[in-house]
Amino acid sequence: MSGEAKLKVATVSLAGCFGCHMSLLDMDERLIDLLEHVEFERSPLTDIKRVGRCDIGLIEGGVCNAENVQVLREFRRCCHTLVALGACAVNGGLPAQRNHLDVGQCLQAVYLSRQGLAGGRVPDDPELPLPLDKVHPVHEVVRIDYFLPGCPPSGELIFTFLSDLIRGRSPRLGHPALRYD
Repeated sequence: MSGEAKLKVATVSLAGCFGCHMSLLDMDERLIDLLEHVEFERSPLTDIKRVGRCDIGLIEGGVCNAENVQVLREFRRCCHTLVALGACAVNGGLPAQRNHLDVGQCLQAVYLSRQGLAGGRVPDDPELPLPLDKVHPVHEVVRIDYFLPGCPPSGELIFTFLSDLIRGRSPRLGHPALRYD
């Protein structure tokens, strides 16, 4: 692959714990091998905030607010291939545990009813993204090309998955790679 143009990869963390990005860093020296074939666009690795045209977009986290929807749609427009990375992106994960609760009641309980909050109010600053009633997996908002489950998927699994994509192969995940623990 030497001499070929590098693929552009963008990453984002929506509603989640950032564990999938930590797994990306857990590739250690294999990350350097990966960098021989890819260039990171928007990513915490580059601190670039906007996504441009790219080949692969890695989406970590579920969709919990209006800003997440906007970012996810921007990724779908700009990225040729989108990958739902980790349990939160695949099925809503831990953030979706709030789905059985009423968001308005949660906000009231946190900001108006807690002890020690005299005269509290629910924040309504226009800079804060509006929460959605439910947390959604990313495929409920945009078309996703590949799903890489795990909480989080290991750095080794992410490396193997990306290596297949870089080489133009469809990643194949089987046991023991597909685990839900």
